[in-house]
Amino acid sequence: MKKTLFLLSSLLLLAACNRENTQTLSIIAGSELKDLEPLFPDLERAVGVKLSVTYSGTLEGAERIAAGEKFDLAWFSHGKYLALSQPDKVRQQEKLMLSPVVLGVKTSRARSLGWAGKPVSWKTIAAAASSGKFRFAMTNPAASNSGFTALMGLSEAFGTGSDALLKDFFKGQTLTAGSSGYLSDAFVRDQSRLDGMVNYESVLLGLNSSGKLNEKLTLIYPEEGVVTADYPLTLLEPDKKEIYLKVVDYFKKKDVQERIVQTTLRRPVDPTVNTGTTFPTTLINELPFPRSSAQMNTILGRYLSSQRRPAYAVFVLDVSGSMGGDRMSALKDSLTRLAGADSSLTGQLSSFQTREKLALLTFSSVVNRPEFISINGKQDREQVKSFARGLNADGGTNIYGALEAAYGLLETERNKYPGYNFSVVLMTDGENNGELKLRDFQSFYGNLPSSVRGVRTFPIVFGEGNKGEMGEIANITGGRVFDGQKSLQGAFKEIRGYQ
Repeated sequence: MKKTLFLLSSLLLLAACNRENTQTLSIIAGSELKDLEPLFPDLERAVGVKLSVTYSGTLEGAERIAAGEKFDLAWFSHGKYLALSQPDKVRQQEKLMLSPVVLGVKTSRARSLGWAGKPVSWKTIAAAASSGKFRFAMTNPAASNSGFTALMGLSEAFGTGSDALLKDFFKGQTLTAGSSGYLSDAFVRDQSRLDGMVNYESVLLGLNSSGKLNEKLTLIYPEEGVVTADYPLTLLEPDKKEIYLKVVDYFKKKDVQERIVQTTLRRPVDPTVNTGTTFPTTLINELPFPRSSAQMNTILGRYLSSQRRPAYAVFVLDVSGSMGGDRMSALKDSLTRLAGADSSLTGQLSSFQTREKLALLTFSSVVNRPEFISINGKQDREQVKSFARGLNADGGTNIYGALEAAYGLLETERNKYPGYNFSVVLMTDGENNGELKLRDFQSFYGNLPSSVRGVRTFPIVFGEGNKGEMGEIANITGGRVFDGQKSLQGAFKEIRGYQ
C-alpha cells in the first residue's frame, strides 16, 4: 500500500513539475489547421510546449503582424505572402506537410467531359466553365487560403492573356465562401447543383471517404501545374528559436508525420513515410508563386474588380428603437468602411467592388422600400455612405417580414441579373416581435422557386439578437451565422468573403 501511494505521489509530482515547465507559444494560424488540434496535447507532453492559437486568413494574419500584434509563430498554408510583404518579421520557416490545391470533379461529370483518366489543362477547364458545362465551388481568394493559393496558381498557369482566361474560368463558379471548411459543407448540401470544387487535395480526399457524397470526386491535376500548400511553421520572435526548433522536430518525427497523413490526409514532408494508397500517383507539376507581395495584391485586385462573377448583396438592416446610440453608430461605421473608408489591405479587399450591386433594405415595425445601388465608381460608394448617415432608430423588430421582402425582390432581381452571385445579410439586435414568425418564413422559403432558394442568408448576432433563431435562418437557407458582439464591423467584413 505504501509503495502504491509513493508511486502515485511521484507521478503527481512529476505531472506538476511538467505543468510548471510547460512553455506557451502564441501562434496565428489558418483556420484549416484546426484539424491538427488533436496532436497538440501530445506535443505538450512530449516537448513541454502548449500552443495558444488564434485563427486567421493569410492576408488578415499578415496585416495583424504588420500592425504590431505580437505572436511567437505563424502557421499558414503558405508562408510566401508573409515572407515577401514583411521579410524583417520572418526569422525562420520550416515546411511541415503538403497538400496541393487541385480540382475535384464528380466522377460522372468527369467522364461526360472526357476528363477521366486523361490529361486535362486549366484552359480546357476554363472553356467548359465559360460555356456553362462546368459549375464549381471555390473559396474567395481575398478571404481564404485555399482560394488565394488557387488564384495565384491559375494566374501563373494562364500566363499571357490570363485576364480573359480567368474571366472564362470564374463564369463557372456558382458557390463561394470565406473558408475551406464551410465550402466543403456547402458543396455537400448543394452537390446536385454543382459539378466540382477547387480545394486542398486533403479536403477532397476527406470528402470522398466521408460517405456524404452521392458520388465520389475524381481529382484532376491539370497539365500546366498546381500550387502546393506546404504549411511552413514560421518563427516571428527570435528569442523563441530554441523552443520553436523543438516543435519543428516534433512535427517532423516519422510517427507524427504518419499520424498527420492518417488524420488530415496531407502529404508528409518526410519522403520515407509510407503513405500506401492514400494519395493518387499522378505526377504533379509545381507552379511558382508570384515574386512579390505587390504582384499578389494586383492579382487579387483584378480578381475582385473584373474577373470573378460580380456579387449582388441584399442587406437587411434592423433600425428598430433598440438600435439607437452606440449600436446605430456601429452600423453606420460598418457600412461606411465597406464603402471604402477602411484603407487597410483587408479593408480594401472587403470593400464594395466595381460591378457589384446592393439592395439596402431597412426594417423596424415596418419594412421600408429598398435602396438599390450599383457600384461603378467613387460616387456610388458615396451614395452608400450617404445612406448610412441617414439611418435612424425607431419602432419594433419585424425580422421575418423583412426577410420575406428580401427574398421577394430576389425573384425579380435574379431574372434581371443572371450572371451575379446573390446573397442576403441579416443584421438585427433583438427578438422578432412582428406578426410573422420563424415557421411562417420556413413555409414561405419552401415555396420559393429553386433558383431563389439557392440564395443564402448570413445572419449577424448582435445585441440581444436571438442566436437560436439566427442559426435556424442560416440552416434553412444554407448560410452561416456571424458574431457581431465584439465587432459589428468585423462581422460585416468577414461576410464579404462569402459574397
